Amino acid sequence: MSYAIGQSTTAVAPTTLTADTAEVTAAGNAFMAPAGWSLSERGNASILEAPEGKSWIALVDVQAKSAEAAVAEAWTAYHPDAMRTLRSAIANPDKDGWQDQHTYTYQTSPNEQRTVTASAMQHEGRWTVRISDLANAVDGKREAQIALIVDELLPKGYVRESFAGRKAQRLDAKRIAALKDFVVRSQDMLGVPGISVGVVQDGKIILAEGFGVRELGQSTKVDADTLYLIASNTKSLTTLMLGKLVDEHKLDWDTQVTKVLPDFRLGDTDTSSKVQVKHLLCACTGLPRHDLEWILGPRNATPELALAILSRMQPTSKFGEMYQYSNPIAAVAGLVGGHVAYPGLEVGAAYDRAMATRVFGPLGMTRTTFDFARATQGNYARPYGFDLDGKTTAVAMAQNYPIRAVRPAGGAWSSVNDLLKYVRMELAAGVLPDGERYISEAALQARQAPQVKTGKDSWYGMGLETDARTGIRMVFHGGRMRGYRSNMVWLPEYGVGAVILTNADAGDVLMDAFPRKFLEVLFDGSPQADAAVAAAAKAAQERTAASRKALAIPPDSAEIAKLASRYHNDVLGEIRVIKTSNGAMFDFGAWRAPIALRKNPDGTITFVATAPGWSPELTVGTQAGQRTLMIRDAQHEYVFTESG
Repeated sequence: MSYAIGQSTTAVAPTTLTADTAEVTAAGNAFMAPAGWSLSERGNASILEAPEGKSWIALVDVQAKSAEAAVAEAWTAYHPDAMRTLRSAIANPDKDGWQDQHTYTYQTSPNEQRTVTASAMQHEGRWTVRISDLANAVDGKREAQIALIVDELLPKGYVRESFAGRKAQRLDAKRIAALKDFVVRSQDMLGVPGISVGVVQDGKIILAEGFGVRELGQSTKVDADTLYLIASNTKSLTTLMLGKLVDEHKLDWDTQVTKVLPDFRLGDTDTSSKVQVKHLLCACTGLPRHDLEWILGPRNATPELALAILSRMQPTSKFGEMYQYSNPIAAVAGLVGGHVAYPGLEVGAAYDRAMATRVFGPLGMTRTTFDFARATQGNYARPYGFDLDGKTTAVAMAQNYPIRAVRPAGGAWSSVNDLLKYVRMELAAGVLPDGERYISEAALQARQAPQVKTGKDSWYGMGLETDARTGIRMVFHGGRMRGYRSNMVWLPEYGVGAVILTNADAGDVLMDAFPRKFLEVLFDGSPQADAAVAAAAKAAQERTAASRKALAIPPDSAEIAKLASRYHNDVLGEIRVIKTSNGAMFDFGAWRAPIALRKNPDGTITFVATAPGWSPELTVGTQAGQRTLMIRDAQHEYVFTESG
C-alpha cells in the first residue's frame, strides 16, 4: 500500500461530531463534517460514518497518473475488499478549483439497498477521491448532510468565487444577448424542444421570450405565454396564499394545524401535535419523501389522498433536526389554507378558490391554472424525456396526472409572463406595479426565514430556498415533473430576478446552470455554466448507454412466463401484466409501458418499465409461496403480491 503524501497508516480513534465541523484531509483539503457523524483518520483517508452505522464517505488523498489510478489507490486505502464491478464512468466539469473530475458508479443489487460511487478530482497535480458507500435509506434521509460534505470539499488554500460587494450590472442588450445565446447553445446540446425565459430588473420586464417549439415535429414556437407544468414552484405560490391569510388574521404561522384542520394527523402522534402552519412547507418535520403513494395512487384520486398518506407517515429524523423534502405534507399546507378560507367547500376546491382569489387574481396571473384540461388546450408545451437509447421522446401526460391529488405541492401550470409578475412582486417586497400593497412585508419575508439548513450557507424556509454560497443571497425554487423542469430565482438586494421553463427532463441541468449563467452575466463572474451544460449533456448520454447495456430487450421469455397476470398492494393498488408477442407491459392503471429485464449481481431479476419520463423498477421475489414484485424509494418498500 502506498501513501504518497507521507501519512502514517496508524488509525486514529473515531470522533463523534456534536456540530457541523470544519476539517481538513491528510493533504490539507478543506471539508465539512456533519453533526452526528463520526470521523476517523486512517493514513491518507478521512472516513466519515453516518450515525446509523455501516454507511461511509471516505476522502482519500493520493498521488497518481490518472483518475482511474487515483480511484484504485483510494479503494486500497479505504477498503481493499470492497471495490465493486464498475457500471459507468462519467467526466464532470471543472468546479471549485478541482480539475479532471470523474464519477464512477458501481454495480449493486436492489436487495442490498445501497449506492456506491467514487469521484476523483485533481488540483495542482494531487488527486483527491471521494468514495460514497451508503445505504439508500441513509442517502435519502441525510441528503443535506451528504451535500454538505460534497459541496464543501475544496482544495487546500482555495477560496470560492464571491460576488459580495460587487455591483450588479445593468442588463443591457449585450448582456441579455449573452443570456439568450447561452439558452440557445444549451437547448441544442441538451435536446430540449422548448424553453421560455424571462428576466425582471428594477421592476421592468427586460426579457420574456421563447426558444424552440411546443411539440417536436410541429413548427409552432413557444413564447412567454406558453404554459408549462411548473411542479414544485407551486409551493412558493401556496405559501404566498398562506401569507395572505396571515394578513387577514385567519391564521398565524404558529397556529397548530390540528386546530384549523381537525382531520390532520400523522402516523406519529407526538409529531402531529407539534406541527404548526409554518412547518407544513419547511421540510423540517422529519417526514421523508413519500411519493410513490400518490404517484401510483388511484387514477381519480382527490386531495383527500394527501391526508390519507400523511396518516401513515412516520418521521425518520427528529423534528427540526435536518432537511427532508416531503410532498404530501407540503400539499396539506394548501389544503389548510383552502379550508380556512372556504370551510364549506371540499378541501381541493377550497384550495383552488383560495389560490384564485388570493394569488392568481390579484397578481394578474391570468393563465395560471390547476386545470389540466384547460392548460393542455392551445398554447402549452408538450412534455419530453429520453427513451432507452437517449432519443428525445414524448412523455405520456398521464404520468403527470397524479400530481393533481397533491397539487398544492406541485400541480400548477404557468407561463413566464405570469411568473414574472410573481417575481416582480417578491422583489418589490409585496407592492404591486401600481403602488398598491398586496401583502405585508412581514408575511412575505417570513417565508424566506431559515427553517432548516440545506448546506453551510443555504437553507429552506417555507416553500422557498435561499443560497448564499456566492456571497450574495439568492432566493429560488425549482420544479420537476415528468417532462418538465423549471426554476425561478431572484436577488432581493439587487432588484433582479429570472424565470426559466423547459419541456424536457433534459432541462434538469438548466435548473442550476441557468441561475449560474445569470450571475455570470450580472456580476461578470467566471465562466462555469457553459461547461456544466456541455458535461451534463455528455454525461446523460453516457449514463443512458450504460443503463441500456444492462437491459435485455426483449426480456427473456422464460422470465416473462413466470410473471403472474396481476399483482396487488393494499396501498399502491394494482399492476396488470400484459404479455405480448415480444415481451410484456406493465399497466399501472393511468398509464402503461413495455418492460425490460435486468439481471442483478446477486442473481435476482428486476423488470424496468421503459417509459420516457419515469422508468420504475420492480424486483421479482416470493413471499409465503406467492409471486411478488417489489418497488422501493430511498426509505420505503412496497410489495405487490400476485392476485390473479
